[in-house]
Amino acid sequence: MLRLLSLLLFSVSCFGQDLPALQFADSAPADLLATRSAVLYSSDVSLAELTEFQQGFQQIGIDAVVYFEMAKVFSGKDPARMYADYLNKRQIKYLVLLQKQNSEYQFVATLFNGKPAFVEPSQAAWRVRGMKIYDMLQQIYRDSWLVQKKQNFLINDIPEMPGGLNMITGRRAEFFALDLKVDNLAVPKTGDEAIDRELEQLFAAYYPYKYKLVEANYDENESRKLGFHYVLTYVKTSGRAARELLGYDMTKAESAYASVTWPNGSSQVKTIAADKLVYKFYFKHIESGNVFLGTRWDADETYIQALKNHLMGFRAELRLN
Repeated sequence: MLRLLSLLLFSVSCFGQDLPALQFADSAPADLLATRSAVLYSSDVSLAELTEFQQGFQQIGIDAVVYFEMAKVFSGKDPARMYADYLNKRQIKYLVLLQKQNSEYQFVATLFNGKPAFVEPSQAAWRVRGMKIYDMLQQIYRDSWLVQKKQNFLINDIPEMPGGLNMITGRRAEFFALDLKVDNLAVPKTGDEAIDRELEQLFAAYYPYKYKLVEANYDENESRKLGFHYVLTYVKTSGRAARELLGYDMTKAESAYASVTWPNGSSQVKTIAADKLVYKFYFKHIESGNVFLGTRWDADETYIQALKNHLMGFRAELRLN
């Protein structure tokens, strides 16, 4: 899934996949003040800080029409597709990446390529860094106005954070797909040789039906032509973001979630903090987009343990243990 390289100076790999590395240019993109942008921000940038940036963008002429958290955008193949589709519908031309690490902020502006990969490897980007937002905004103002005129005027003064987006294109089910007894399952590799060996061992030991390992950059349409009806997939992000993306009830504010795990062949309940990085697997019917999440929340902190949880839960549900 979305096997990508490191992101700029500050890594977002702790909450999912990364953007390809970018090449930094000395000046602002030529039409940044004349077109629409989307802001992708790291979870350690507060709403107050985002609002300060947005009000600065309003004065400068950067039309940041929508804000999304990186922890969700870069969490997996299905979320990436959803967000890319949405940005295309909003006619977004540029991505603005806002990150914070060790009290230092980073602003990066780069073209949106219109695809779920978001950018092309080594494409040009403009970067400004600093310890104070005000000083950064002053530099962004000076550098951008040196090369272009402000053409964006009707700009929001607060960050717009749309809700209600749904990455599940078909039906959502909190149970397992019984059709897996007869239908062929595509199991994408990760691209990491050590993890892929464990992946292969887990499926050989615990999955009794038809499956085949496919390359990490598999194409779902091609997979369907090759006879696959289902694909195993996952999100990798914080527990809170994972539950929101997958449509779980978010009406209660919870600081941790109880997850069913299988460390030694029998089920146990493990409590994992809501802001902790987890993997959550699910089976997806390729043609319909129907998603089968399993009967219980089984996310875990490593790829292999989360996968084992899901396979063991599947076996338990079908009484195969």
